[in-house]
Amino acid sequence: MGRESRRSNKVAVMPHLVLYDGVCGLCDRFVQFLLRIDRQDRLRFAALQGEIGSGILDAAGRAAEPLSTVIVVADHGTEAARLLERSDAALFAIAATGGLWRGVTVFRLVPGFIRDAVYNFVARIRYRVFGRFDSCPVPSQATRAKFLDFPARAKR
Repeated sequence: MGRESRRSNKVAVMPHLVLYDGVCGLCDRFVQFLLRIDRQDRLRFAALQGEIGSGILDAAGRAAEPLSTVIVVADHGTEAARLLERSDAALFAIAATGGLWRGVTVFRLVPGFIRDAVYNFVARIRYRVFGRFDSCPVPSQATRAKFLDFPARAKR
């Protein structure tokens, strides 16, 4: 009994899905940052332009192009799933990694219209400042399982 009760106390945390612009240099850097700090394995990723990202956006009545925002599907795969975008999505994704990173939620005290104005300005200049890829970069073998568009390949 003791062994079963210990297992039942452990709550499974569903990963949150980060949808990002797969050809944006800034977005790629943001994803790489999230990969480094996500030590509790709470995030998954998919490109907005990919099959998964565009399917989620279609279901929400949104088009993948021309989106200039990161979108987080909080509680992805559950009935509680909800879409967050712009600064709300970025702050949520960082805070979801846990630890001291939860402290970024203090920026939610700044009114959303101000946070999003800054976000929109950076989104407008992101290709000029951070560059643009011809296609989505392929994740490394070590992180590939976190990218829903690039399932980890079975070893031969």
